[in-house]
Amino acid sequence: MKKKTLIDLFNESVARYGQNPFLWERDTEFRPTTYNEVNVLVHRLGAGFLAMGLKKGERVALLAEGSGTWMIGELAILFAGGVNVPLSVKLVEAFDLQFRLNHSEARFILVSGTQVSKIRAIRERLETVEKVIIFGDVPGELQEGEMELDTLFRLGDSFAMDHPGALDLVAASVEGDELANITYTSGTTADPKGVMLTHRNFTANVAQCLSVVQIPEFFRTLLILPLDHCFAHVTGLYFFMSVGGSLATVPVGKTFIENIRNIPIAMKEFQPQVIMTVPALAKTFKNSVEQNVISKGSTVVKLFHLGMKVSMAYNKEGWNKGTKGTWMLKPLVQLFDMIMFSKMRHALGGKLEFFVDGGAYLDIEMQKFWYAAGIPMYQGYGLSEATPVISCNMIENHKLGTSGQVVANLELILRDPDGNPVANGEKGEITVRGENVMKGYWKNPDATARTIKDGWLYTGDLGSLDEAGFLSVYGRSKSLLIGSDGEKYSPEGIEETLTTLYPIIEQIMLYNNQNAYTTALIVPSKEGLRRLVPNIGTPEGQVQAIQLVFDVLNSFRKGGKHEGLFPERWLPSAFALLSENFNETNGMMNSTLKMVRGKIEKAHSSLLETLLTAEGRKHLSSQNLKAISELFASNK
Repeated sequence: MKKKTLIDLFNESVARYGQNPFLWERDTEFRPTTYNEVNVLVHRLGAGFLAMGLKKGERVALLAEGSGTWMIGELAILFAGGVNVPLSVKLVEAFDLQFRLNHSEARFILVSGTQVSKIRAIRERLETVEKVIIFGDVPGELQEGEMELDTLFRLGDSFAMDHPGALDLVAASVEGDELANITYTSGTTADPKGVMLTHRNFTANVAQCLSVVQIPEFFRTLLILPLDHCFAHVTGLYFFMSVGGSLATVPVGKTFIENIRNIPIAMKEFQPQVIMTVPALAKTFKNSVEQNVISKGSTVVKLFHLGMKVSMAYNKEGWNKGTKGTWMLKPLVQLFDMIMFSKMRHALGGKLEFFVDGGAYLDIEMQKFWYAAGIPMYQGYGLSEATPVISCNMIENHKLGTSGQVVANLELILRDPDGNPVANGEKGEITVRGENVMKGYWKNPDATARTIKDGWLYTGDLGSLDEAGFLSVYGRSKSLLIGSDGEKYSPEGIEETLTTLYPIIEQIMLYNNQNAYTTALIVPSKEGLRRLVPNIGTPEGQVQAIQLVFDVLNSFRKGGKHEGLFPERWLPSAFALLSENFNETNGMMNSTLKMVRGKIEKAHSSLLETLLTAEGRKHLSSQNLKAISELFASNK
């Protein structure tokens, strides 16, 4: 029977897996809360919302780090008939929060003590918020309109005694087409849009995920992505819930850096079998492994690289491993795995069987790296408007370099600019139709009409299908490079390859808006350059650093070792180095760690124009010399 609501999904899991551990959190060690215990907490808190007067369809915002309370809070909101508005803790600008809270007309806010200062700073400008409910440590005294979560629990207990069964009646009245979430997009080009996701959107996508990935009941996952991230929300929380699995969250640190440092510690202690990730975090994991190898000396580095080379030659693209004579390498692969890669896996907990990557583009070299290490990274594809999963590789059927095959009960057509279907192998805009497609954008019928046409969701992403049905995704159509002759090309493959293969490049954005040639903005890696240029603090060393970046770009041109990998016309003929990276604080990265191209282009518009001049084409330009000098001004 179809589960029409997330309430149905949770109730069935409680009935089937009641004694199983469900949510794990760490104080001195990771401790579990069972499905039955979570059910009690959800009912207590849900009754508390009814006591506060929450009506069906009203919105409750949730601003907090990933935790058991976050998940219990959402389920309680849903049981009470409410709609959760999950907000990213990475939102730092007051207006970003103010817009979402006012636009969604949130009546209550559930917020962690570490985030409440952001709400207090804008409290007087929140038009509909009646009460702010704080959990965790409350900084200072409670202010007007605030209450602690324990108070809400007590209200719920009293309400349940006076109105026995009332919460279950409300929960049973919720229908599949009613809203469960309003999830805001990052707002890269205009005000953020509120993606309206219904209960059935979620439960349909969980069933679709189960059609491509099967996991045993005892499997654990560690949530390293924030729960407001639609991918983590569905595949981490509800997918695992549906099979009686369990999940842990990373302990919250006092700073962002401490949060990142807590990830490997939590991985080793909790020992998950599966982790959901995105390309930016996959790259961080890879860099961490490589730094650890480098610290062990040149002999280990050479052995590591040889092991990688042998394993990659044997594995190929996964589905064709050991073919064309490479089966002879298997004993060597097993040897390297025993002496090296097994130890690497032990450092990640020892039980990790695979990653699932939710990015639209994950460089194939990154995928081959993890496959060789014995922890395959199966790439998938989706977007919030599709709740989000559209396709995924799987253990039994995968092809590295693609985003896998389309999930069950979902139609997918690739279309040309006129809306006509294109043939297999040709690029077109990805459009999908199924029960996981959003209801629309909250209070934005025009944007809804542009995005959903005749039931088809137009994703804005370019893709192609091969004869076996594997989907390749090339990036956003709106981020395309456009040549002077009107020809278009997606830059994301080049960008990912450069940052993956060459650790001296931390970030790169290619740009061409009908210009004579392509240009690039490049953020160099301080650590990567320091390793290669010992005298980086001197003018001579800084010239050498710029030359290294220049040589990397030329390695993809005729005569270079990567010749032919990409069309030359889309490789940058001029580049500008930047001393400040793209990040969420300056608005040049969104909450899913993707570049916000429009904001980068606007911030560096004059620099992009300079790159089209004779001076700008010089790699040893005054701009690049200045940027390197600023980057290493505090070099020691």
